[in-house]
Amino acid sequence: HDLPRALGDVMSDVVSGKQRRTSVCRYFVCLTNYRSVGIMGAYGGITGKGTGALERGNTRQAILEAALELFSVQGFEATSIAQIADAVGVRKASLYSHFESKQAILDALTKDILEQYATHSIFAGADAERDPPLTADAAEQMIRGQMGYILHDPHISRARKMLVLEQFRNPELARLQTKQNYTDVLDYFTGMIRLLIRRGVLAGEDPEIMAAQLCLPVSAWINLCDREPEREDEIMDRVSRHVRQFFRIYQAEARSDHE
Repeated sequence: HDLPRALGDVMSDVVSGKQRRTSVCRYFVCLTNYRSVGIMGAYGGITGKGTGALERGNTRQAILEAALELFSVQGFEATSIAQIADAVGVRKASLYSHFESKQAILDALTKDILEQYATHSIFAGADAERDPPLTADAAEQMIRGQMGYILHDPHISRARKMLVLEQFRNPELARLQTKQNYTDVLDYFTGMIRLLIRRGVLAGEDPEIMAAQLCLPVSAWINLCDREPEREDEIMDRVSRHVRQFFRIYQAEARSDHE
């Protein structure tokens, strides 16, 4: 459970750190604090004082956690209120005292995913112009660390799988899936590569295509690890080789351009 802190330590070693660290390091520090509270704390479950409020908050948290688990496995439509209540160990009437419908549960989960992404994502709000440019070592550690967190944090993993299932049924979740797993990722790396080209570190004519070459295969490898988790070590090694080859190719072009 100390994965985010360990990753933060790795990035502290890799990224040149004066007092100001990269957004990557800030991200992993945030994750450490985030995990210490628990993702369900972000659902606003414990909202008052006293035993009654505590019990009500705990029940609300349990409903959301059980719903997320069921939605991520069998989808929203295939999950019934009765199944959620059974998973929590409460009656349907008790569940309805917290949420008026199954849709209200999904809305609460979606709201939390959006808020947590905006606060903790490595890419949301990142600014390649302000952050120190990535080296091959830092890029490798950042991508491997992000993959490890995505694959092994149980709540993040369930939320991601829910988005995969529901993106074809729910327009809001489809937009969120595109934003989190394509638009923001590609925008971040495009900005970073554009900066590296401008500084003469890399060479290339199309930063967006270069960014796609770097980061989009990782999405396919994450999906592969979901299907075949026993191959994770093999895939992580492939990610390292992929990132290092990317930098070798485009750095070599930059050197030849200067000669």
